[in-house]
Amino acid sequence: MNPNPLLGVLFHWLGGLSSASFYVPYKRIKMWSWEIFWLTGGVFSWILAPWIGAFIGSKDLISVLASTPSHTLLICYMCGAGWGLGGLTFGLTMRYLGLSLGMAVALGLTTVIGTVGPPIFQGTFGELVAKPGSAYTFIGIAVVVVGIIIVAMAGNAKEKQLANVTGDASAPDRGEFDLKKGFLIAVFSGVMSSFFAFGLAAGDPIREATAAAGTGPLWVGLPVLCVVLAGGFTTNFLWCLYLILKNKSAGEWGGKLSKVHVGQGKAPLVANYLLAALGGTLWYFQFFFYTMGESQMGKFGFSSWTLHMASIILFSTLWGFALKEWKGTANKTRFMVWFGIGTLIISTVIIGIGNMVAQ
Repeated sequence: MNPNPLLGVLFHWLGGLSSASFYVPYKRIKMWSWEIFWLTGGVFSWILAPWIGAFIGSKDLISVLASTPSHTLLICYMCGAGWGLGGLTFGLTMRYLGLSLGMAVALGLTTVIGTVGPPIFQGTFGELVAKPGSAYTFIGIAVVVVGIIIVAMAGNAKEKQLANVTGDASAPDRGEFDLKKGFLIAVFSGVMSSFFAFGLAAGDPIREATAAAGTGPLWVGLPVLCVVLAGGFTTNFLWCLYLILKNKSAGEWGGKLSKVHVGQGKAPLVANYLLAALGGTLWYFQFFFYTMGESQMGKFGFSSWTLHMASIILFSTLWGFALKEWKGTANKTRFMVWFGIGTLIISTVIIGIGNMVAQ
């Protein structure tokens, strides 16, 4: 099957929609601490869904992974663990830098490093730059970063305006703002979050073995996710375990209420487990569609990471409008965010054109 970059862009948009949607079920979980619902959903995100997807979509999964060199598996796993650290520190970035500056630094770094870093380390960057269509692709990457900054600025303005209405003094850019500490954490978060892209790139031998086993091109990336996400699970599991021990919240899995929820009735356990499973599975589907999209990007497959980040921000912002999070903001602020959304859409089109020219 010949690569189809426009189809690849569509797959990346589906992945972005999945990523932007996963927290909607999580928000409906009641009387569970963060670490309980995060780890419960994470079992589906990082363990169950990847392995089920790989067993269904690829052939000879166990044989392929068993025959993969141990150093390849280790690199993929460690990159996943590093990505997990980046995700866990992202919240601290927002805390110390505020929404606008925090998102711009962390997500901007993640986008750029995750896109150009793997080909640089693989020694193929110069070859990619020389290919027809490369100018479109790199312009598209730059446009994505601009779009991220615009959306972040609009988000920061929204939080300030809504804080003025509600009197919420905990809005971004207030209280705990610390430029030095926040910037260092943002750099750490941005760099480490990009490691997922490095892990996927390091999984090329797994893809090749999967293809040799008879798996179609759309599905060859699924076994790689099993390894990379296992690393992400490890990092998140250790942090959640620490919080569970600290907060003594393990009993919530069986219906015990935390001090905060005592007297509020019984926890809806069945609904909580189902919502966590749904949210966790939706989270996994972002990378399920990512691997499909990457398979269609042809010679500029490295641009998939940029498309992935752009689509997540795009659909997350649209979900914000659907949930009325922008209600009450100034017209100027809404214009700014729609301009940012338009910029992200244009960037994906530019990157798609670059990939088509390169074929």
